[in-house]
Amino acid sequence: MSDSQARAWLDKAETLREALPFMRRYTGKTIVVKFGGHAMVDPALTESFAADIALLRQVGMRPIVVHGGGPQIAQMLERLNVKTQAVDGLRITDEPTMEIVEMVLAGKINKDLVTALNKAGGTAVGLSGKDGRLLLAEKVQRDDGVDLGFVGQPKHVNTAVIEAIRDAGLIPVIAPIGVDENGQGYNINADTAAGAIAAALMAERLIMLTDVDGVKDKAGELVSEIRRADIAGLVEDGTVSGGMIPKLEMCATAVTSGVGAAVIQNGTVKHVLLLELLTEYGAGTLVS
Repeated sequence: MSDSQARAWLDKAETLREALPFMRRYTGKTIVVKFGGHAMVDPALTESFAADIALLRQVGMRPIVVHGGGPQIAQMLERLNVKTQAVDGLRITDEPTMEIVEMVLAGKINKDLVTALNKAGGTAVGLSGKDGRLLLAEKVQRDDGVDLGFVGQPKHVNTAVIEAIRDAGLIPVIAPIGVDENGQGYNINADTAAGAIAAALMAERLIMLTDVDGVKDKAGELVSEIRRADIAGLVEDGTVSGGMIPKLEMCATAVTSGVGAAVIQNGTVKHVLLLELLTEYGAGTLVS
């Protein structure tokens, strides 16, 4: 072995040693990860994500994956020539659209992600909120009276279903399809579903993987931590706008409900989960 090779291996050994305190900190802890955005449509990023989740499980953490699928749903609707419209980012979901949403989310996306996780060395099990009535849902009612169709929000999370899989050493992979008391399916925003699941499980961390690095200030610099009490002011002064507002509000609600902390990260950055959980620096914006 050359000197340069020896140094490289020593550097790797040192990295593992530095990660040990963080492995101990999170051993046995539940980590809910919302996987979405462009990372989901990039095979290399999906493969990297799956490897990181498998590693987290291997070192003693208990990851739970909740995934989205907006781009893939839009592609399938276009392919099948099904016309839809959205209001404030929520897709109006009639019965034919709901069938396609469920087919894409609980079918192809869920099973492709399960396959990637299993290939990476994990043992993953795919679920939707219909399985075991995992996500009991109710219809979203808007103040302006606009009917969104079968768009729902979590009313109750059946944690027993998730816990049985998690405690068996498996990795739950959950598609955000809910169901009401009558068996009607509902399309639930994946961020909202992840927040509700993390809160119900009292997770140590809720990690939201998006297409941006986190919240940035007016100078364009990443804000490493935001306190819940400061969110309203950041919205009022324009620092936070658009789609980041509901993400921050959901994170704040989850932390208020008992989640240890929530983090918004860039899912297109390889190994961003490991940076957050296995180093002292973290990544993204932490909501505390």
